Amino acid sequence: MKKSLLGFARETLEIEIQEAQRLLTRLDDSFVDACQLLLNCTGKAVVSGMGKSGHIGKKIAASLASTGTPAFFVHPAEALHGDLGMIGSNDVLIFISYSGRAKELDMILPLLAENQTKLIAITGGKDSPLAQAADAIIDVGVEREACPMGLAPTSSAVNTLMMGDALAMALMRHRGFGAEDFARSHPGGSLGARLLNRVHHLMRTGDRLPVIDSQENVMNAMLELSRTGLGLIAVCDQERHVVGVFTDGDLRRWLVKGRTLDEPLMSAITRPGFQLPEQWRAGEALEALHQQNISAAPVVNSEGVLVGAINLHDLHQAGIG
Repeated sequence: MKKSLLGFARETLEIEIQEAQRLLTRLDDSFVDACQLLLNCTGKAVVSGMGKSGHIGKKIAASLASTGTPAFFVHPAEALHGDLGMIGSNDVLIFISYSGRAKELDMILPLLAENQTKLIAITGGKDSPLAQAADAIIDVGVEREACPMGLAPTSSAVNTLMMGDALAMALMRHRGFGAEDFARSHPGGSLGARLLNRVHHLMRTGDRLPVIDSQENVMNAMLELSRTGLGLIAVCDQERHVVGVFTDGDLRRWLVKGRTLDEPLMSAITRPGFQLPEQWRAGEALEALHQQNISAAPVVNSEGVLVGAINLHDLHQAGIG
C-alpha cells in the first residue's frame, strides 16, 4: 500500500509540474494586455469564479491586494443577487473559469458590456464565451488533469494559481512595490513590526532611561544600573551628548581589578560605546545589536544627544525578531 500511495502522489506531481512548465510558452502579449489593464485601472481589481476557481480567486485577490493592486473577491452567485453593484466602470473584473462557460456568465457578461467594465479572463477555453468577451485572456489550459478521471481540477487549478502569482508579481515589480509598502499592508505581522516601527517608537524614555553625568563616580553609576535594570547606562556630558556607556560587565571588571566605588566613573566606562540613531528601523536596530554582540544601547538624535535607550527585550516585545 505504501508503494502504491507514493506512486500515485508522484504521478500527480509529475503531471502538474509538466503542465505548469507549459505556462512559460503562454506568456504573450495577452498577458501584457492584462497587466496594462490593471496598471491603468483607476478603481479596483475584482476577482470572481465559481467552485475551485473561486477558492483560487480569493487567493489571487489577496495576493494582488497585498502587493500594490487594490483587489477584492466577489462570488458570482452573490454578484447576481446584488453584489454586482460593487463592480463599477472604472474597475477591472478578473473572471476565472476553466471552461469559460460558467452559467453565471450568461447574465454577467452582458451587464459588464453595458457598464463598459474591462474584463480579464483566466481560462482554458480560448474559444469560450468568456474568452470572446474578454479584453485580455490568460491561458491556463492543460493537456491533462492529474485526476485519473480527468474530472477534478488539479493541473488546471495549479496553473490558475501560478498565473495569478505571475500577474501579481509582475505588477508589483513594475510598480516598484517594496518591502516597506508590503509592510504597510501587513502591519500586524513581524515584517510590519520590523519595517514600520522606528527605534524612537520603542525606546525607553523619562524615568526608565538609564543615564548619568560623566562627572559622577562608580558608586552612583552602580546605583543607576540597579535602578533601571537595563544592564547599561549612558554616560553623558553637560550637553547630554553620549561620551560612553557603563555596563554590568564594566562594573564586574572594575571590581575584579580591585578598584573602589568612589573613584571617578570616566576611568571605568566603555568609550565611545555603540549608539543607535532614533530614526533607524526596528529591524535594523535588532540586526545591529546582534552584530555588536550586545543586548542594549543608548539612542541618540542626529546631533548625538541622548533621547532614549533600548534593548533586545524591548524589540522582542514589539514582535520583532
